[in-house]
Parts: sequence; C-alpha cells; structure tokens
Amino acid sequence: MKIVFISDTHGRHEDVKLPQGNVLIHAGDVSRTGKSVEVEAFLKWYSNQPHKYKILIAGNHDWYFESNSKIMIDSRMPDNIIYLNDSGCEIEGVRFWGSPIQPEFGNWAFNRKRGEDIKAHWDLIPLKTDVLITHGPPFGILDKTMRNDLVGCEELLKKVNQIKPKIHVFGHIHEAYGVVEKNGVKFINASLLNHKYYYTNDPVVVDFEIGKGFWLRFKRIIATVFELIKNV
Repeated sequence: MKIVFISDTHGRHEDVKLPQGNVLIHAGDVSRTGKSVEVEAFLKWYSNQPHKYKILIAGNHDWYFESNSKIMIDSRMPDNIIYLNDSGCEIEGVRFWGSPIQPEFGNWAFNRKRGEDIKAHWDLIPLKTDVLITHGPPFGILDKTMRNDLVGCEELLKKVNQIKPKIHVFGHIHEAYGVVEKNGVKFINASLLNHKYYYTNDPVVVDFEIGKGFWLRFKRIIATVFELIKNV
C-alpha cells in the first residue's frame, strides 16, 4: 500500500503536485481562516484526486469543522473522502485513527488544555492503530518552532509510546517538516508550507506493507500476554 501524506496546505492545494498512491492523507489545516468557501474549494479539489482512498482530518485553522454540526459536515463531505474526528477506519487491513486536537496554541480551533483535558482525546485512540493521524505533533518530535520552542503534546507522546503505531503523521508546526524514526515508529511532519506560508515542501510517500498491520497487532497481543504473566 503506497500512502501519500500531506498537511497544512492552507488554501494552496492547487499548487500541490501529488505523487501517485493508494491512500492520500491530509493531516489538517486545509484553509487559512476556516470559512466555508475555503473548505468547499478544498473538498472539491481533494475529491477529484485519483487516489483510491482519501482520508482527511481538520486542523486549528479549520473553524468550519468545529463550528458546524456533524450532520452539516457529513452533508457537505464528498462520498469518496473519509473524514476522521477522534475516529478511525480500516482499509485493506490497515487501521487508521485521526484527531484534529492539539494543545492550546493561540486562539484557534480544536484547542485543548494540556494535561487531563487533552489526554481524554488520546485515551480514545485504540491500541490496534497502525497509522495515527493528528494535526499537532507529540512533544519533542518534529515540533520545534522558529523560536526553538518545543510545542508538541506530552500526553500524545505517552500514548504513541504505549500503542507504537507504525506511522504517526501530523503537521501544524510548518518549520519542523521532516521524517524521523524512533522506537520503531516513523514520525512524519507533512506540512507543505513553510513558516511564511510559502509552498516549499514535498508530499511524503511511504510504502506500507499491508502484512505489517497484522504482525504489529500480533506482536502487541503477545507483549500484553507476557506482561500479564509477569504480573501474576
């Protein structure tokens, strides 16, 4: 399965040159101000992309998705786009989970206070998650701002270390674009725009071996069994 990752297009989607792939994932901030006209233009473009599966989450600029009801959003969402909001889907045996939530970062959409408030969202992420999609990064991983501040979420990092998805993709911090692997997890900051909102970065493409989803779940089960035996 070839997965194409993008994030933070902020209305510049027409400039994006997308590689071919089976699954296209956008990790939020499709707009600049979250107005319906911006979002609808993006959805039309996204829907027309040739990738068989298209997954989308919102970001902190995407007020449209926070201010409108689920019924309204579903009525405007094209049938060939999978919109995730603290929810998941399974494609050809690979389990995806997506959330737009990030720690308070200015007066934006989907902000939550650090600690128990935001942890409640991460507690929803299933143990059996192969590809985790969040708008914001975990703490200390591709989350450094131009001021050298680390602004990722500590509680999210704890959850990722617990479930160990094969891939964790996010955006939000444009200047931290890149890919890094730690403890068996491939972390991807897929922001396409730089900190000045210029389109400078390429989509990230990953060849995901579908069989890995099964083996990852099997290993987690075995590890859980051993842990239970140790505690008996």
